[in-house]
Amino acid sequence: MYWLSLLIANGVIGALCVLCFSRADCRQMALINALISLAIFYKLTLLMNFSSGDLQQIEQFSWINILNIQYFLAIDGLSWALIALTLVINIVVILSSFIIQYDRMRMYLALFLFMQSMVIGVFTAFDAILFYFFWEGMLLPMYLCIGIWGAENRSFASMKFFLYTFLGSILMLLGFIYLGLQAESFSFASMQSLQLSMTEQLILFFALMGAFAVKVPMFPFHTWLPDAHTEAPAAGSVVLAALMLKVGAYGFIRLSMPILPDASKVLAPMMIGLSLISVVYIGIIAYSQTDIKRLIAYSSVAHMGFVTLGLFLIYSTSDAGIAQLGYVGAVIQMISHAFGSGSLFFAFGLLYLRIHERSMLKLQGIGEQLPLFSGFFMLFVFSTIGVPFTAGFVGEWMVIVSAIQNTVWIGLLCVLTIVLSAIYLLSMYRKVFFGQPIAEVALLEDVSWQEIGVLGILTIVILGIGLYPSMLVDVLAPPVEKLVSASLVSKIGIVS
Repeated sequence: MYWLSLLIANGVIGALCVLCFSRADCRQMALINALISLAIFYKLTLLMNFSSGDLQQIEQFSWINILNIQYFLAIDGLSWALIALTLVINIVVILSSFIIQYDRMRMYLALFLFMQSMVIGVFTAFDAILFYFFWEGMLLPMYLCIGIWGAENRSFASMKFFLYTFLGSILMLLGFIYLGLQAESFSFASMQSLQLSMTEQLILFFALMGAFAVKVPMFPFHTWLPDAHTEAPAAGSVVLAALMLKVGAYGFIRLSMPILPDASKVLAPMMIGLSLISVVYIGIIAYSQTDIKRLIAYSSVAHMGFVTLGLFLIYSTSDAGIAQLGYVGAVIQMISHAFGSGSLFFAFGLLYLRIHERSMLKLQGIGEQLPLFSGFFMLFVFSTIGVPFTAGFVGEWMVIVSAIQNTVWIGLLCVLTIVLSAIYLLSMYRKVFFGQPIAEVALLEDVSWQEIGVLGILTIVILGIGLYPSMLVDVLAPPVEKLVSASLVSKIGIVS
């Protein structure tokens, strides 16, 4: 049974059904489709061997014979974890449609169902052209989401998003074409077995980085994200933070580092430097913001710096255990960041729905008027700044421990960033949620049972990862061990 193909196809089918069956409630149809996806994923989970780092549930056959392009889908523990993330976030987005109403709701939900399929395709494709097909498939739904349902500057933000991501994708495609022609196949395994000179690897690394660094986003390719987040609707910001930023890091993990290990090692100091700029400098920029949504956006960029930092630290140590610790921490940070930042964006969306104000200078006393909402928001802030027993603590501190074992000053800079994020997020919380409620806030109502349901799902995941991180570590360790090994094997006769 082609479970992976069925999972990808289900989202597309759901999008078409939502658009075509006009008499049915589009929100109920989208929710049913999302639950079907969960059922398919549950079946896939039962078939998984999580103790193995090998590819499983392989679906492979010829697609374009003349170019040796294959339809090649597979899954391992890393892909499994990211698919689970995608499905949970999509459930949150669909449930939010019962709370936050938009014009053209059918099109709105159809775009998110289609995007779910494209994101899962990215996480399961093991042929470069198929990967590129799914990668580009994510672009149009998010462009339309920002451009149609965004705020007043949505046209500028959506075009900026499109140009950054599309131009980066073109560079990636050129890199894929060169690798595919050299390997006479576009499968990742064939590309990984190629012997490439250092010059070739360096050029190809920068070509792939054009796509992946923009999506993460790394400094200085991050400038599209605050605008996109600020103008996007609540669900669009959730998907941006939780999913679209993760595909960039996934590209480094699955492609850049295993296929171009020598270039990755040589450029690791640059990547570590850019990551540190992201976690420190972008954090300082976040501190200067008065727009709450923009502050959360910059905070999101800063904390994604931990991901690329943890990945490229493997080239700074000869201790395999320390290397794997930082790498696993980086992957866990991808997932915990998705729920931390995604939850903040969703919660702020609920607040904006009530008061239509983004400036922290014009809000005060929300905690007294909306105590339940304030409690949820505080938990999400705690997770973002890495408070123990929340999801945000696990990945960040694994990366920090790995960094300190490598270079003490790098670890100290990371700790400084956590302190800085605590300052600006808790300062924002104090200004907005404490004090005497202003007149507009005094009229607000606390969260409804529907809103509690969605916020509760996010809370369970955040506390679940924070209290029981081994459930993720055990799944991720076997594939990470293989990926780290592949990323350290030289292709030009030099043992890394």
